[in-house]
Amino acid sequence: MRERVANIGMGAVRAVSELGELTLLIGQIFRVLPRLHKTVRLTVVQMFEMGVGSLPLVVVTSFFTGGVAAVQAAYQFQSWIPDRFVGSVVGRSVLIELGPVLTGLVVGGRVGASIAAELGTMKVTEQIDALEALAIDSIRYLVLPRFVAGAIMIPVVTVFADALAIVGGWLAAVGSIGMTTQTFTSGLHLFFEMGDVWSGLIKSLVFGMIIATMGCYYGLQTEGGAEGVGKAATRAVVSSCLLILISDYILAEFLFSWIFA
Repeated sequence: MRERVANIGMGAVRAVSELGELTLLIGQIFRVLPRLHKTVRLTVVQMFEMGVGSLPLVVVTSFFTGGVAAVQAAYQFQSWIPDRFVGSVVGRSVLIELGPVLTGLVVGGRVGASIAAELGTMKVTEQIDALEALAIDSIRYLVLPRFVAGAIMIPVVTVFADALAIVGGWLAAVGSIGMTTQTFTSGLHLFFEMGDVWSGLIKSLVFGMIIATMGCYYGLQTEGGAEGVGKAATRAVVSSCLLILISDYILAEFLFSWIFA
């Protein structure tokens, strides 16, 4: 019993310690943010890696997500609700929820692990220590470009994901359900609001910052050689996915209760 209580206590202390270290890292990122112009080239490289490199995965995920949304909506609406509302369901569910969240989870799995593994390898091979010895701020040089790239490119990728998901829903509605294009598009426009688009982009902006921050945090905390790098990548992905889902609920409460109510 005492051992169990001691383990719980140690876990709580470790969690508080990690929260404090993460808060300090975020503070350091915003401290060096005004010096972003000195790392423009590095930021562009990271934007290409996060955005363009993630597109093939996002294309497949989004396209079939939209198709599944259309098929499921048609199945639940059969004989009860007119077919044109399938377009409404696909449009609003993709813009508000499916597009940003699935993009965040998919890209978070790829990018978060990549960032953590890259920085973790630099940490265990003492490359980061070498940068500090040369008076190069590792936060400005390594973390800031990835943070800004994540905040910019995840919303951009989400726009592509939304468009592809709607196209996938349209093709499923026309090819599988037998709906006409006019019926689907009329439902798509029926309840369309720009607030839905903005809410999805705001969510994806936060998700991008979460992905980059968690990848950088666990990468910089890496210890123990190759095994430590693997653990850091795993922790970065798991924590990113959990925080994306938690922040999705918080943002939904805030956006639709206060901003777009």
